[in-house]
Amino acid sequence: MADDFRTTEVGGRYAQALFDLAEDKGVLDAVRADLASLKAAWLESADLRRLATSPVIGAEDQAKGLVAIADKAQFNAVTRNLLGLLAKNGRAVDLPGVIAGFEALYAKKTGMVAAEVVSAVALSAAQTKKIQSELRAALGRDPELTTRVDPSILGGLKVKVGSKLFDASLKTKLDQMTFALKRA
Repeated sequence: MADDFRTTEVGGRYAQALFDLAEDKGVLDAVRADLASLKAAWLESADLRRLATSPVIGAEDQAKGLVAIADKAQFNAVTRNLLGLLAKNGRAVDLPGVIAGFEALYAKKTGMVAAEVVSAVALSAAQTKKIQSELRAALGRDPELTTRVDPSILGGLKVKVGSKLFDASLKTKLDQMTFALKRA
C-alpha cells in the first residue's frame, strides 16, 4: 500500500497540473494538506482504495464518492475538483501517483526533505525526536518526518528519505539470514 505512492507518468501529469493551479490560486499549502489527509486515508481505508480502484464501480459513482469525501473533509475546491476529474477520466486509480508527484514538486520548490519512518510499534515522542535529530545531522537540514506503524516488519526501522530506503527491520535481517542459509 505504501509502495503505491510512487510518481507515475499519468500521476505526474495530473500532479503538475494540480501544482500549477494551486500555485496560481495561492492555495499550495492547503492542497498539500488535503493530499496528506488523502494519503493517510488511502493507507488506512480499504473502502477508499476499493472505491478508487474497483473496475465494477463506474466513473460517475467514483466521482460522486470522491467528491463526497472531499466535501466531508472540507477540502479546498482545487483538491475537490481534482478528485472529480480523476474519477470522471477513469483515473481515480492513479491518485497515489498524483499525491507522490505533487509531494515531489512541492519538495523541489521549497527545498524540503521528506522522511518516512516505519516501525513495528508506535514510536514515543523521545524516539521520534532522536530520529529527527539524527536525520538532521545526516542531511544537513530538518526533514519533514512522518511515522507509520507496520507490525509485519517485526522490529527495527525502515527509513525512507526521498527515493532512498534504509532498511534495518528485523524481518529483512531474518529474510537475509534465510537466504544465506539456503545458499550454504
